[in-house]
Amino acid sequence: MTKDPRIDAKIAEAAPFAQPILTHLRALVHATFPDVEETIKWGMPHFMLGGKNIAGMAAFKAHCAFMIHGDGRQGDAMGQYGKIAALTDLPSDAELAEKLREARTRIDTAGTALKKKPAATRQAKAELSVPPEFQSALDANPAARATLNGFAPSHRREYVEWVAEAKRPETRDKRIAQAVEWLAQGKKRNWKYENC
Repeated sequence: MTKDPRIDAKIAEAAPFAQPILTHLRALVHATFPDVEETIKWGMPHFMLGGKNIAGMAAFKAHCAFMIHGDGRQGDAMGQYGKIAALTDLPSDAELAEKLREARTRIDTAGTALKKKPAATRQAKAELSVPPEFQSALDANPAARATLNGFAPSHRREYVEWVAEAKRPETRDKRIAQAVEWLAQGKKRNWKYENC
């Protein structure tokens, strides 16, 4: 069993209530799959099989989360098991191990733990229109405009949605200034999380 020391560090720096939960989940994944690989993705401990994501876990101020890739989501919490504040909030080890094995089956048959929608039901998202204030700021900074135009539609959408969802004009203006600065540097909207 190979353990990633970065996950040891994440568990050690988690709140005291979270440490036994994270330790238990980690041990359960290793008991279910002795060949599991550990890594950090999106700033959170993740477990992989054959280079494919199978599960991840995270600790927050008052709860933990456990995600089995491709197994849906519960309410407003990250992952399928809601806000986990104690070991008693988790389903049985047998149930969790079965869900993990189902994810592995998806990987073995489909090449990914995620359930993909059939091609006929997937629809491309329409391109969002750039808010006029954001477009003016982009026009004033050709480097930022060129970067945004060169991005894939999903990366353009992240910036446009971020600016458009601001409710107050001050917030929108602040986001526009930040977006133009990052775009001029060639950065994607969530660049901070790319190398976690």
